[in-house]
Amino acid sequence: MASCLIKSALVKIPQTLLNMQFKVVSSSGVASQVVSSNGVASRYYSSKPRPPVHMDETKVQKSVFISQSSNIFTNLALEDWLYKNFDFTNHHVMLLWRNNPCVVIGRHQNPWQETNLGVLYDEGIEIARRNSGGGTVYHDLGNLNVTFFTPRERYNRRNNLEIISRTLEREFNIQTEINTREDIVYDGKYKISGTAAKLGRPNSYHHCTLLVDVNKSMLHQSLHQHTQKGIISNATASTPAPTLNLQEISPDVTMDRLIKSIGYEYLRTKAISMEDGEEGQISKQRGFQTINPTDDWFPGLAKIQAEYQGWDWRYGSTPKFTISQSFDIPDEHSAGCTGQLVISLEIVKGLIESVCFKIPPQLVNDEHFLQDAELLCSVQGRKFTESALDDLKETLTSRGQTYLGTSLDRVVTTV
Repeated sequence: MASCLIKSALVKIPQTLLNMQFKVVSSSGVASQVVSSNGVASRYYSSKPRPPVHMDETKVQKSVFISQSSNIFTNLALEDWLYKNFDFTNHHVMLLWRNNPCVVIGRHQNPWQETNLGVLYDEGIEIARRNSGGGTVYHDLGNLNVTFFTPRERYNRRNNLEIISRTLEREFNIQTEINTREDIVYDGKYKISGTAAKLGRPNSYHHCTLLVDVNKSMLHQSLHQHTQKGIISNATASTPAPTLNLQEISPDVTMDRLIKSIGYEYLRTKAISMEDGEEGQISKQRGFQTINPTDDWFPGLAKIQAEYQGWDWRYGSTPKFTISQSFDIPDEHSAGCTGQLVISLEIVKGLIESVCFKIPPQLVNDEHFLQDAELLCSVQGRKFTESALDDLKETLTSRGQTYLGTSLDRVVTTV
C-alpha cells in the first residue's frame, strides 16, 4: 500500500492505482506535459489537433485527481487551468479537493448581499468568487468538493450526481435523492450537496459540495442574509435550504473513506452508458493521482491564482447594485420638516459610481446639510469598502457635522 498526504488527512490508495501517468494537453495541441504521481514533469511539444469527440466509451479512460492544496484560490485556479488546457476527449477526470474555511460565491453574485462580511473579516475567513454560476457556499476541511471534467458533448450533471448517490448507498447505506434543483438531499429536504457547472467549448465541468463534518455554526454565521440591507440588484440570489452533515446521518462516514469510495465508484462506472463495470472496469482506468497545484506542474497556475485572489475579480465583478438607507430628520433640522432623508449609493464594478440624496424640501437650503452632502459625494470613484465609508465618516465627525456621520455609520453597519 502507498500513502499520499491529502491536506491534513492520510488516504491510502493501492500502489497499482497510484503509479500511473497522465497527459496535460493544451487546447491548441501545441504544448503539453506528462506528469507522474511523484510530481516529476517533463515537457513535450505536439502539433497534433485535438481529436473529434466520439461516443465510444471503450476509448475513454478515467482518472481521480486529489489536490494536495487546501487554499481556495489555488484550487479554483487548478480547476480553471484543467478546464482551459486539458484534453478530456479520451480521458475523463474527477478532481477531489478541500479548503480551509472560506466562503465561495457564484460568478454572478453579490458578496455584500450573500455573506456576512463582518464575520468573515473577524474570523479570518476568505471570500472567493468561482467561475461557475449558482449560489453561495461555505467550505472548510469538513467539506469535500468534487469536480467532474468532460468534453461539452458528454456533459451530464445528473449522471455525475448518481455516482455520488450510489457511493453513499453502496458504502454507507445512506439513501439519498436528487431533487429538481439537482441538489443531493436526504429525507426529502436536507441538503447534503449543492451543485454548479461551467459549460464551454470544448470542455465543461460540473462541481458539487459534500457536507461531511462541516462547522454548521460558522456556515450559518458566514452566509447569514440580512433581510433589510436595502440592496437592489439583479445578481443571482442564493436559495437557502436546511443542511445536514453526512456524519449526522452515519458516524461511519469519514473523509478518508469517502474520498476512496467516491473515487472507486467513479472508476468502476463506464464513461457514457453509466453501467457498473465492477473491478474489471477499474483495472482499465488510470487510477488515483495526487496533484501538487504549482507552476512546476501546471505552468501559469500562479497567475490564474492571483487573478482569483484579486479585488477586481472577487468584488469588482459584482453586478451593478444600489444600497439605500432611510433616516429620520435630526432635531436641529426637524422644525417644519416632514418625511425622511434617503441616502443611496450606486455601485458599478465594485466602485461607488454615484451618491443620491432624497430630502424634504425644507433641507434644500440648509447650509450645514449641504456641506456634509457635498463631502459625502467625495466617495465617488472609490472602492465600495467599509474603510472608504469609515474614512468619510471620520472626516464628517472631525468637522463637527455629526448627523451625516451618524447616518453613514448606519450605512456601514449594513455591509
